[in-house]
Amino acid sequence: MADICITAPRFEAAEALRMALADRGLDVSLGFRPTCHTLVQGGPVTDQAALVELARKLGAKRVVVVRQEAEAWAVTETLGGRILHVDLPAGDDGAALLALADLLASPFSAMVASDPSTAALVSMARRVARFDVSVFINGPTGSGKEVLSRFIHDASPRAEKPFIAINCAAIPENMLEALLFGYEKGAFTGATAPNKGYIRAACGGTLLLDEISELPLGLQAKLLRVLQEKVVTPLGSQTETPVDIRVIATSNRHMASEVAKGTFREDLFYRLNVFPLQTQPLAARPKDIPVLARAMLRRHSAKVPAPLLSDAACAVLLAHDWPGNVRELENVMQRALVLAEGATIGAEHIMLLTGAEPSLPARAA
Repeated sequence: MADICITAPRFEAAEALRMALADRGLDVSLGFRPTCHTLVQGGPVTDQAALVELARKLGAKRVVVVRQEAEAWAVTETLGGRILHVDLPAGDDGAALLALADLLASPFSAMVASDPSTAALVSMARRVARFDVSVFINGPTGSGKEVLSRFIHDASPRAEKPFIAINCAAIPENMLEALLFGYEKGAFTGATAPNKGYIRAACGGTLLLDEISELPLGLQAKLLRVLQEKVVTPLGSQTETPVDIRVIATSNRHMASEVAKGTFREDLFYRLNVFPLQTQPLAARPKDIPVLARAMLRRHSAKVPAPLLSDAACAVLLAHDWPGNVRELENVMQRALVLAEGATIGAEHIMLLTGAEPSLPARAA
């Protein structure tokens, strides 16, 4: 089954749209395939009933009708949302096409990837997801490690089971053991009811141990036993409970150095590091920046459709070095939505933090 079929010979932007979607890793056909998820009709629709029937025969779950040379960017629904009508404005500089590609790609994956390095990472993550092995994801803070972890879970045979994430750096050490391994009633002062803990809550599914390099050494030994024996003993209990979990661990530290310093157990690291993956800083994958920015506008905008992202705004984004990675970009796009009053995000709406104080955007002349 093709992801998207684009039809109509007079759809001048069809090839550019196909390339933009192919960069996102989607299977896109110009013309019909026996089956497809989304049918894109370029040009006016003279017989809506026939279009709906064609979509039914192709098994398409969505129909998107694109009207070119429109007055303004617009998105409307008909037939209870079964058909989406998209207007591409005349003289579009690529901003509306970027928004259309984002709209079409959004149902297929939470991972937004257009840069070749990210596409390769997503492809490998999709392959790893099929195998029930532990995964260790290393990369800078804010580079998408948790999003990648959830992607692996969603693409795995465990997708219908729980995905439980715990940030090892965010929970006080004296609480972490109880929350991770669970406890029985009366195990300690204040334990008025039993708690099964994160490990047992994830049974059958995936447990994400975010920033695992912050896990205290004492708990590392206990976690190692859970991974080796596939059993967990709650606090206050002498009974082992079998658990079936897949573990994904992440860190922004150089783990070989942590092992050498003695702050992280070597045996636990090798138990977790069955398949290593590495996320890259945002500045190292520039083709991701416009598509991520567009996706963030769609996600956070109160307007439907979300404002367009102009070429000038994209140029400002591409020139920045993004020390805060994807998390910083999301902050910038939310600021842009606050500053922009019209239908387009311009360079004057991009507020970057270049030091201790924010760099206010220049007002358009």
